[in-house]
Amino acid sequence: MTDKELAREIRKQRRLERLGTNSPLCGECGEPDSRCLELHHVADFGCDDGTVILCRNCHRKVSDDQKDHPVFDPAADPMLHAIGRFLLGLADLFRLAIEKLTEFGIALIERAERDGGEARP
Repeated sequence: MTDKELAREIRKQRRLERLGTNSPLCGECGEPDSRCLELHHVADFGCDDGTVILCRNCHRKVSDDQKDHPVFDPAADPMLHAIGRFLLGLADLFRLAIEKLTEFGIALIERAERDGGEARP
């Protein structure tokens, strides 16, 4: 193994360790390349430790959505606030998943229509 290959493998192993799995996938779009994957804090960073693996594109989308969530009121109950942020974060992930499901569903129907005239076994 060359020095370059060894360095690449070390980087890959560090990424996999950080992601917590040897076979990571984006939880939204299914991207499998660990170089493109990151951990997303569902309730926003600092509100809760719960994370999901997302590719950089999906991560940017849901992180931007989090900017529209209510800001923390210091007089509020921190646990209730964290739970609320977590639920809003899940809603953001579900919204993105619904977009992908719709996109995939339409693509399958279009393919079925396009391939419909072919002989079936």
